[in-house]
Amino acid sequence: MIDLPQPTGAELWPPEEPGTRARLHKPWRTLVAVVEVVLAVLAGWGAYVCWHGATATVVTRTDDGAVLESHRYFGGLLAAAIGLGTLAAILLVDAVRQLSLAVRARHRAPKA
Repeated sequence: MIDLPQPTGAELWPPEEPGTRARLHKPWRTLVAVVEVVLAVLAGWGAYVCWHGATATVVTRTDDGAVLESHRYFGGLLAAAIGLGTLAAILLVDAVRQLSLAVRARHRAPKA
């Protein structure tokens, strides 16, 4: 059995440079979170409008006096409502992430 050295991939990554690391705690993240919440509310309102605009009630009266009622659904508006609802959910999740990074993450002092 021949035992050859196996590649580890360590040469693919650049060596870590000593110095300042990127800070996660940045107060402007709070502003980003507020903007994302406002956009999520607007997307939710748009989804509501599209969803309710996607249906139409059609009433037909026959010669014998029977009333036939049916509902027509417009797929484009339903798809827009689903897309806007999904966008609102993603924006809310990212707003929570931005807010948690703005509030909780503090830069640790380097150990001496």
